[in-house]
Amino acid sequence: MTSRRIAVVSAGLSNPSSTRMLADRLATATAAELKAHDISVTFDVVELRDYAHDITNNLLTGVAVPALESAINAVVSADALIAVTPIFSTSYSGLFKSFIDVLDPEALRGMPVLLGANAGTARHSLAIDYAIRPLFTYLHAEPVSTGVFAASSDWGGSADSVAPLASRVERGAKELAEAIIRRDARVSKDPYDPENYLGNGRSFGDLLGGLAGE
Repeated sequence: MTSRRIAVVSAGLSNPSSTRMLADRLATATAAELKAHDISVTFDVVELRDYAHDITNNLLTGVAVPALESAINAVVSADALIAVTPIFSTSYSGLFKSFIDVLDPEALRGMPVLLGANAGTARHSLAIDYAIRPLFTYLHAEPVSTGVFAASSDWGGSADSVAPLASRVERGAKELAEAIIRRDARVSKDPYDPENYLGNGRSFGDLLGGLAGE
C-alpha cells in the first residue's frame, strides 16, 4: 500500500474549536477516499493557536524557533494540505494569514490543497472563493474546486442541518484525493521515457509538421 502524508492547518482560537472539528472531518474523509485507492495516509496537524506568539516573533525577527520551524517543515514537505480558518471580518483570520506569511512564497507551489472555513452564519460562505482561494492561487498551490464552509447551523443535531455539510466534506475530500493521485501520476513518470516527452514519442519530423513518413 502506498503511503502519503497530509498536513492539516487549523487556525481556530478556542478549545475545543469548530475550526478543528471541520479540519478533522476533512482529514477523515480524505483518508477514506485514499484508502479506496490503496493509499494510506498520515496526518501532521498544526494548531496555529499553539504557535501564535512564535509566529508573531518570526514576523518581527525573521527567525523561527525550533517548534515553529518543525511545524513549517511539516507543512511545506507534505504531499497535500488541508487548511481551515475561521472567518473574521469577512476574510481569513489574522493568525491564519500570519502563518502563511512566514512560509517561503514558493513552498506550496504545485501542492494540492483543500480549503475549509467556518463562521457563525452562512452569509460568509463566499469568503473561501473571494479571499482564501486567491491567496493560495497566488502562492501557486493547487486548491481543489470545492471549498468546504461550515456555519454554526451546520453543526446542529437534526439530519436536515448535518447532511449538507457531510455532503460538502465528502465532495471536497474526493477532489483532494483525486488531486493527490493525479500528482503522483505526474511525478512517477520517467522523464527519459519517450512516451512522457516530445509529444508522447512522436518524432521530431512529425512534431515539425509531419515531415516523417512522407
